[in-house]
Amino acid sequence: MANQGKFASDTSGRNAAAWAKALVILLIGLTIAHLGVTLFLLSELGTDTFTVFIQGLSRVFGLTVGTVHVIVLCILMVVMLLTTKGYVKPGTVVCAFCGGPIIDLFTWILGGYINVDAGMAVRIISMLLGCVILSAGMSIVINSNAGTGPNDLVAVILSDKIEKVEFRWVRVGCDLFFVVLGFILGGTVGAGTIVAVFLTGPLVQFWLPKTKKCVQAILHEE
Repeated sequence: MANQGKFASDTSGRNAAAWAKALVILLIGLTIAHLGVTLFLLSELGTDTFTVFIQGLSRVFGLTVGTVHVIVLCILMVVMLLTTKGYVKPGTVVCAFCGGPIIDLFTWILGGYINVDAGMAVRIISMLLGCVILSAGMSIVINSNAGTGPNDLVAVILSDKIEKVEFRWVRVGCDLFFVVLGFILGGTVGAGTIVAVFLTGPLVQFWLPKTKKCVQAILHEE
């Protein structure tokens, strides 16, 4: 399966109503994605790949994970704005700052049911289901063409630059890079982290063409 076309797209022709619709779709995708993240985290079988990297940096610099997360995302956005065109959009900022509160909300709702005391079978199912849901939500965010999270944009941009390599493998490579570097810096790696490295990219590519049809139908875009 070839790449899903160019992820960078010209949205200069969108009017305010079209942008509002695209951002609503992005928020729906973001909410679904972070439901998946929450299920993954509540399983307590390992943090997601990017968080391992953030954990490592936080221990090196003596700052909280939340603080380092915001700093790194802001740096990534600035670098991408300066070095690329057509990737950083209004939705990128939405993704950067709305993800945390969504995870907090789902944790409040589900934390009493899915936790370290829930039993290993429940935790494994939660972790695997989390990866599937996260990937589906991420594909909706990408297909909204309204922007995606700065950390996710790394794989998106590289996938466009390295045209002969499918998105799934570029994503696996990026996730593996974050995990290895984060582990070296002192981040925590669990079994779920390793599963996420090799499952997220292929699952996102699986979902992309399926959610693209629905999103385009709503946006009336080709």
